[in-house]
Amino acid sequence: MTGLERTINFIKGERVDHPPFHPIIMRWAAKYAGVKYSKFCTDPYAKCNAMILCAKDFGIDWVTVMSDPWAEATAFGIQVEYPEDNLPLDIGGHIPDAVTASLVKHYNPLENSRCLNRLTEIKEFRKQVGDELFIVGWVEGPIAEYVDLRRASSASVDFLLEPEAVEKTLDIIVECAMEFIHFQIKAGAHCIGIGDAFCSQIGPELYQHFAINRQRKLVEQIHSEGALAKLHICGNTESILNRMIQTGADIIDIDHMVPSLGSFVSLLGRNQVFSGKSDPVSVIQDGTSEMIIQSAHSDFKQSKGRCIISAGCEITPGTSNDNLHTFKSAAETLLTNFG
Repeated sequence: MTGLERTINFIKGERVDHPPFHPIIMRWAAKYAGVKYSKFCTDPYAKCNAMILCAKDFGIDWVTVMSDPWAEATAFGIQVEYPEDNLPLDIGGHIPDAVTASLVKHYNPLENSRCLNRLTEIKEFRKQVGDELFIVGWVEGPIAEYVDLRRASSASVDFLLEPEAVEKTLDIIVECAMEFIHFQIKAGAHCIGIGDAFCSQIGPELYQHFAINRQRKLVEQIHSEGALAKLHICGNTESILNRMIQTGADIIDIDHMVPSLGSFVSLLGRNQVFSGKSDPVSVIQDGTSEMIIQSAHSDFKQSKGRCIISAGCEITPGTSNDNLHTFKSAAETLLTNFG
């Protein structure tokens, strides 16, 4: 069974040999492949080769374009620096106030190098792995992108004091993301991830007001073009998890900070699943084999068999090869109850 078949069938509730294995690998993948992180972020062929190498060597069922949150931000004018072997840094170009942000211009993803790289990556994945692996494109969610444009502290004030201006900006962000989604699916993505990490920081009322309908709009766009949708929000999302499910995303990422999945399983739609939620540091990086296996089994049991095996967020570059192999082995020992 291919990684694509395993993932699609699992989401549909059909029989699979074991749940899909979808660890989020970015810095870890670059390190394993011997690629400097600046090149991993900016060279689409280096990223694709690294991701495919890791998928083959560790039995990973997906490949993604994930590396950093700055692709669309650069299209909006944020200046980004790429240290040779560290995370990219935003160094300028931030919008000075909420009203100015509401006048931001739509960008053309075909005229920005980082966005074009993402399309190249998806095409290269399709060329090299075809329908063997689950290929996931990516867009920043509206809240996360607004924070990128204004910085976290200023954005947080805007949400409270300038809601009308914020909403105008969020709508522009969504319109641009919808166009970018179209090009990524056209390039060959089976799924589009929506990364909206800052939503875990704004509370359920602001999430309801600013985020849920806009995330739902992105999900509907993805579905209308024949792809699946994945929603990724880091942190403790327990207070908004019911609303995250309501976006209609097919895959809902769960961070390790969420205490339990048990009370949310019944809210899932027929073709929705969770993904997560092992702690990437204390368990996957630093834990024993027994801890890694127990964590994967616990998450799967809590979800009543409706959870893709993954850590709650990115696998750290300090994680050993042996521990990632153990994580994969844990997924292979889990039998689904479908079919």
